[in-house]
Amino acid sequence: MDLQTGTYYWPTTFTAPPTYPSLQEDLTCDVCIIGGGSSAAQCAYYLADAGLDVVAFEKNTIGSGSTSANTALIQYSGEKMFTDLIHTFGQNYIERHLQLLKEAINEIEKASQAADIDSEFFRRDTLYSASSKDDVAKLKKEYDFLKEQNSKVDFWNKEDIESKYPFSREAAIYSYNDGELNPFKFTHALVDYAAKKGVRIYEKTEMNGHHYDTVQKRMIISTKTGHSIYARHVIFTAGYEGIDIKSEKKASFVSTYTVTTNPVNDFSSWYNRTLLWETARPYLFMRTTADNRIIIGGLDENTTYPNDRDSKLINKKEKLIEEFNKQFPDIHVVPEYYLAAFYGGTVDGLPIIGVYDEYPNSYFLFAFGDNGTVYSQLLAMIIAEDIVKGSSPNMELYLQNRPLLKK
Repeated sequence: MDLQTGTYYWPTTFTAPPTYPSLQEDLTCDVCIIGGGSSAAQCAYYLADAGLDVVAFEKNTIGSGSTSANTALIQYSGEKMFTDLIHTFGQNYIERHLQLLKEAINEIEKASQAADIDSEFFRRDTLYSASSKDDVAKLKKEYDFLKEQNSKVDFWNKEDIESKYPFSREAAIYSYNDGELNPFKFTHALVDYAAKKGVRIYEKTEMNGHHYDTVQKRMIISTKTGHSIYARHVIFTAGYEGIDIKSEKKASFVSTYTVTTNPVNDFSSWYNRTLLWETARPYLFMRTTADNRIIIGGLDENTTYPNDRDSKLINKKEKLIEEFNKQFPDIHVVPEYYLAAFYGGTVDGLPIIGVYDEYPNSYFLFAFGDNGTVYSQLLAMIIAEDIVKGSSPNMELYLQNRPLLKK
């Protein structure tokens, strides 16, 4: 899959990351993790202390896929409001989902602190604003639900927003203690953590095929290095390319665009350097980085053709800068990095743990959606628990055949 095109900021922040060998022998293990992005790293992190023999391999280098394009806004709220999700899944279901997302953010912070490599994790507040007057009522409804669930949120009116920012909106939810991180460093940090705990990591090792041995009850993964891995459990964490291995009808794709600017000296007009996004669809989002750059993204297009996606990149780059200038006219920025990428979501708004009959003892981690890093942490936690303990009480919420309504 042609995932993305452009220039990448995150790898420039960590130019000499740890490296790992390619596979040069046959292996037997308890768990094989296929992939080398953030989802794979998060699975390896949870399994590193489980007393299991774990192997992970990546066809390129660690963090070289969609991880390098991830904007890593760490939030529990997503593109589909919780009040809308309740219509599909029921109140109790979504209350449980929300609490798990909050737990996942805490787990991301804990993991970033446990690793030796600094992931640049910072707690940040979020301003989620109404893009038009028509959106105020549904934003208030969402706020009321979040408040009932003991979320630390405030509801701001126009005057509140104008007193803190150089732009105006009719209303907004102000959320406390979300976060941001460097996804490239985070992925390397967790892989490094796992490797130091005995997880065997391989780069430049591409899967060539797989089949299930019904006698030995294990999956046999063949690689293009000419070797095989015999595993009791397999976790497919190939990101969007996992769809090339197993199609999933609940997955959907669009194209999205991001710009990373030059470093900025003065953020005095940007209240608390909050994460910024809005109710419009497609929406714009903004965040700052540890070295004082600004990431501006969004303006999604409903195309899944790489050539069509890429042909719009220069125009989208200019449009993103223009939209930023409207909101922060006092901050001068130029685009130093910009890219076009496929962005995956799901038709019902929840991420997916794919468990399929044709892949015994295997899991597909599809952390699709605008909160991909948070979803990955959550699903990795559940999958690891299922492997280690034999079951997870939260697995049913995210299986691909989950019920459409569960009150």
